Amino acid sequence: MEKGAISRDDILKTLAEYNDLGPEGFLDTYKYGKASTYLILHDGKEYDSKAIAGVAHKHRHGRHLTNGELSGGVGRGHAVEWLKREGFTIGVTRNPNWTRDEIILACDIVARNGWRGLDAEDPRIAELSDYLQLLSAYPVEDRAPTYRNRNGSARKTFDIATHHPDYDKKPTKGGQLDREVLRDFLDRPAEMAHAAELLREGLKHGTLETVAADDEEDDAEDEASAPEGKVLYRRHRTRERNKGLRKKKIAAVLKVGGTLACEACGFDFAAVYGERGEGYIECHHVVPLHEAGEGTTKLSDLALICSNCHRMIHRSAPWPTPTELRTLVEQRAQAGPAALPGPRSEDLSATSR
Repeated sequence: MEKGAISRDDILKTLAEYNDLGPEGFLDTYKYGKASTYLILHDGKEYDSKAIAGVAHKHRHGRHLTNGELSGGVGRGHAVEWLKREGFTIGVTRNPNWTRDEIILACDIVARNGWRGLDAEDPRIAELSDYLQLLSAYPVEDRAPTYRNRNGSARKTFDIATHHPDYDKKPTKGGQLDREVLRDFLDRPAEMAHAAELLREGLKHGTLETVAADDEEDDAEDEASAPEGKVLYRRHRTRERNKGLRKKKIAAVLKVGGTLACEACGFDFAAVYGERGEGYIECHHVVPLHEAGEGTTKLSDLALICSNCHRMIHRSAPWPTPTELRTLVEQRAQAGPAALPGPRSEDLSATSR
């Protein structure tokens, strides 16, 4: 039997049986539990997705798949993907985890409220919920009906407030990312408050639509640690990838007799790779969007740096400037060869892949 070889007709027959037996009777008959995350939404009713997909197999293959034979999650060969393939709408029973962008917005109003949580009836919570809906950190199909509503938004403010160092009672559960963003607000209050303001302004005026990452570069790790969150980070990277600005910056440096060496470590692609490296260097926007705000990018805002230094700058907050990174490189060099170990065999093999 080929798993997944079920048709829309097989599924419709199974939905009819589900209606006849009722939810409890259907699940008990086929030894399935209630769906923990995903539901089929059909004709105004909700159905347990994994059970429906598994039982639909009997109409084509003579027996249903047992609970242990089928995965109910998302992924190739899983129940949800089979159901989507046949044109069924999928809903969720619970909401996805909060993103850094969302927590930044929530943490900002907690900070402005003297590090106290806010009740669901507070108008500031209504405003927060509206911004979270505009942000749309997750596609519609991944959101439950309660997605970022007032109750959920208010609860998140208490998750943040009760983990403040001065809170002396038992904290709510919260999550690791809540604590990380809280720590960033305590360490860099002005910077984080400005990031939140940029998010609100961008969402309010419709200028903060999520920008797709460059297909040639995976930014996932950088986004996870960006001080400003994913959305502002993507806009920051879009500035850096502006080919017209990069060409103008390179031309300006060469015009005054400069070279295309990294401003942080001095690496010169042409000197090392010859003709293949000629004219290559990356551009870094020195002032992050959450500090600079919106505005026209000037050539003086850009620094020419190598790929390695670029990743080191973006690796974690707070981001060092190329000058600060150069100081770190020079200090390491002055410490002697012991501080600058050669590449390990595993590093070389990873580079060759």
